[in-house]
Amino acid sequence: MKENQRQQLYTDAYFERGHWGLKICQTLVAVLGWLIVLSPLVLMVISAISFYQPTWWPWWHLQLAQREMLYYAVVLGFIFVLVGIFTVSMTLIQNRKRQQLVEQWPTFDPLNQQRRKVELNAFMTKRFGSLEARHAVRQYTVKPEQNLATDQIQQLFHQQHLGK
Repeated sequence: MKENQRQQLYTDAYFERGHWGLKICQTLVAVLGWLIVLSPLVLMVISAISFYQPTWWPWWHLQLAQREMLYYAVVLGFIFVLVGIFTVSMTLIQNRKRQQLVEQWPTFDPLNQQRRKVELNAFMTKRFGSLEARHAVRQYTVKPEQNLATDQIQQLFHQQHLGK
Protein backbone atom coordinates (compact mmCIF):
# COMPACT_ATOMS: atom_id res chain seq x y z
CA MET A 1 0.00 0.00 0.00
CA LYS A 2 1.39 3.36 -1.01
CA GLU A 3 1.85 6.10 1.57
CA ASN A 4 -0.70 8.43 -0.04
CA GLN A 5 -3.35 5.67 -0.22
CA ARG A 6 -3.30 4.86 3.50
CA GLN A 7 -6.37 6.17 5.32
CA GLN A 8 -5.70 8.70 8.09
CA LEU A 9 -7.88 7.74 11.04
CA TYR A 10 -6.68 10.35 13.53
CA THR A 11 -4.57 13.46 13.74
CA ASP A 12 -2.41 14.88 16.50
CA ALA A 13 -0.89 18.32 16.19
CA TYR A 14 1.93 17.31 18.56
CA PHE A 15 3.42 14.98 15.91
CA GLU A 16 2.88 17.25 12.92
CA ARG A 17 5.54 19.60 11.61
CA GLY A 18 5.68 22.91 13.43
CA HIS A 19 3.53 23.54 16.53
CA TRP A 20 6.64 24.12 18.66
CA GLY A 21 4.76 25.92 21.42
CA LEU A 22 2.38 22.99 21.80
CA LYS A 23 5.23 20.47 21.79
CA ILE A 24 7.23 22.35 24.43
CA CYS A 25 4.19 22.91 26.67
CA GLN A 26 2.96 19.30 26.49
CA THR A 27 6.47 17.92 27.01
CA LEU A 28 6.99 20.10 30.10
CA VAL A 29 3.64 19.02 31.54
CA ALA A 30 4.50 15.35 30.94
CA VAL A 31 7.96 15.69 32.55
CA LEU A 32 6.50 17.60 35.52
CA GLY A 33 3.84 14.91 35.97
CA TRP A 34 6.45 12.15 36.00
CA LEU A 35 8.57 14.10 38.49
CA ILE A 36 5.56 14.46 40.80
CA VAL A 37 4.86 10.72 40.55
CA LEU A 38 8.45 9.53 40.91
CA SER A 39 9.84 11.95 43.53
CA PRO A 40 8.13 10.31 46.56
CA LEU A 41 9.27 6.90 45.38
CA VAL A 42 12.87 8.11 44.96
CA LEU A 43 12.79 9.72 48.41
CA MET A 44 11.52 6.48 49.96
CA VAL A 45 14.21 4.41 48.27
CA ILE A 46 16.93 6.87 49.39
CA SER A 47 15.58 6.76 52.93
CA ALA A 48 15.45 2.95 52.95
CA ILE A 49 19.00 2.68 51.58
CA SER A 50 20.30 5.27 54.06
CA PHE A 51 19.22 3.03 56.93
CA TYR A 52 21.80 0.46 55.76
CA GLN A 53 24.28 2.99 54.36
CA PRO A 54 25.01 5.58 57.04
CA THR A 55 26.83 7.80 54.53
CA TRP A 56 23.47 8.57 52.84
CA TRP A 57 21.37 11.26 54.42
CA PRO A 58 17.85 9.95 55.21
CA TRP A 59 14.88 12.09 54.25
CA TRP A 60 12.79 10.52 56.99
CA HIS A 61 12.96 7.64 59.40
CA LEU A 62 12.69 4.08 58.15
CA GLN A 63 9.41 3.42 59.96
CA LEU A 64 7.72 6.28 58.12
CA ALA A 65 9.22 5.09 54.82
CA GLN A 66 7.84 1.59 55.41
CA ARG A 67 4.36 2.98 56.03
CA GLU A 68 4.70 5.13 52.94
CA MET A 69 5.76 2.12 50.83
CA LEU A 70 2.82 0.13 52.15
CA TYR A 71 0.50 3.02 51.27
CA TYR A 72 1.86 3.20 47.71
CA ALA A 73 1.64 -0.59 47.36
CA VAL A 74 -2.04 -0.52 48.36
CA VAL A 75 -2.87 2.43 46.10
CA LEU A 76 -0.98 1.00 43.11
CA GLY A 77 -2.51 -2.43 43.70
CA PHE A 78 -6.00 -0.92 43.78
CA ILE A 79 -5.33 1.05 40.59
CA PHE A 80 -3.92 -2.08 38.94
CA VAL A 81 -7.09 -4.04 39.78
CA LEU A 82 -9.34 -1.24 38.47
CA VAL A 83 -7.38 -0.91 35.24
CA GLY A 84 -7.42 -4.69 34.82
CA ILE A 85 -11.19 -4.87 35.29
CA PHE A 86 -11.71 -1.97 32.88
CA THR A 87 -9.42 -3.49 30.25
CA VAL A 88 -10.96 -6.95 30.42
CA SER A 89 -14.52 -5.61 30.37
CA MET A 90 -13.83 -3.30 27.40
CA THR A 91 -12.17 -6.19 25.54
CA LEU A 92 -15.20 -8.41 26.12
CA ILE A 93 -17.61 -5.66 25.05
CA GLN A 94 -15.63 -4.90 21.87
CA ASN A 95 -15.35 -8.60 20.99
CA ARG A 96 -19.10 -9.04 21.45
CA LYS A 97 -19.82 -6.00 19.27
CA ARG A 98 -17.42 -7.23 16.61
CA GLN A 99 -18.97 -10.71 16.59
CA GLN A 100 -22.46 -9.27 16.27
CA LEU A 101 -21.33 -7.07 13.39
CA VAL A 102 -19.65 -10.01 11.65
CA GLU A 103 -22.80 -12.11 12.11
CA GLN A 104 -24.96 -9.29 10.74
CA TRP A 105 -22.66 -8.43 7.84
CA PRO A 106 -24.16 -10.98 5.42
CA THR A 107 -27.56 -9.27 5.80
CA PHE A 108 -26.14 -6.25 3.97
CA ASP A 109 -25.05 -7.17 0.48
CA PRO A 110 -23.63 -4.15 -1.37
CA LEU A 111 -24.12 -5.74 -4.79
CA ASN A 112 -27.73 -6.62 -4.02
CA GLN A 113 -28.24 -3.10 -2.65
CA GLN A 114 -26.96 -1.65 -5.93
CA ARG A 115 -29.29 -3.90 -7.96
CA ARG A 116 -32.22 -2.81 -5.78
CA LYS A 117 -31.34 0.84 -6.33
CA VAL A 118 -31.24 0.37 -10.11
CA GLU A 119 -34.53 -1.55 -10.05
CA LEU A 120 -36.20 1.09 -7.85
CA ASN A 121 -34.99 3.92 -10.13
CA ALA A 122 -36.34 2.08 -13.17
CA PHE A 123 -39.70 1.55 -11.41
CA MET A 124 -39.93 5.21 -10.37
CA THR A 125 -38.98 6.41 -13.87
CA LYS A 126 -41.68 4.20 -15.37
CA ARG A 127 -44.25 5.36 -12.81
CA PHE A 128 -43.43 9.09 -12.38
CA GLY A 129 -41.16 10.10 -15.26
CA SER A 130 -37.42 10.63 -15.59
CA LEU A 131 -35.21 11.52 -12.63
CA GLU A 132 -34.35 14.92 -14.11
CA ALA A 133 -38.03 15.75 -14.62
CA ARG A 134 -38.87 14.68 -11.05
CA HIS A 135 -36.11 16.83 -9.63
CA ALA A 136 -36.89 19.83 -11.85
CA VAL A 137 -40.50 20.32 -10.72
CA ARG A 138 -41.32 22.27 -7.61
CA GLN A 139 -44.76 20.81 -7.06
CA TYR A 140 -46.18 17.54 -8.34
CA THR A 141 -49.68 16.14 -8.08
CA VAL A 142 -49.85 12.37 -7.99
CA LYS A 143 -52.63 10.91 -10.12
CA PRO A 144 -54.79 8.27 -8.45
CA GLU A 145 -53.46 5.52 -10.73
CA GLN A 146 -49.87 6.47 -9.71
CA ASN A 147 -50.43 5.82 -6.00
CA LEU A 148 -48.35 3.00 -4.60
CA ALA A 149 -49.86 0.08 -2.77
CA THR A 150 -48.67 -0.39 0.79
CA ASP A 151 -46.35 -3.29 -0.03
CA GLN A 152 -45.61 -2.55 -3.69
CA ILE A 153 -41.88 -1.75 -3.17
CA GLN A 154 -41.47 -4.88 -1.05
CA GLN A 155 -43.14 -6.98 -3.78
CA LEU A 156 -40.85 -5.38 -6.35
CA PHE A 157 -37.78 -6.48 -4.39
CA HIS A 158 -39.29 -9.90 -3.71
CA GLN A 159 -39.86 -10.38 -7.46
CA GLN A 160 -36.30 -9.22 -8.09
CA HIS A 161 -35.00 -11.74 -5.54
CA LEU A 162 -37.01 -14.57 -7.15
CA GLY A 163 -35.78 -13.51 -10.58
CA LYS A 164 -32.10 -14.08 -9.66
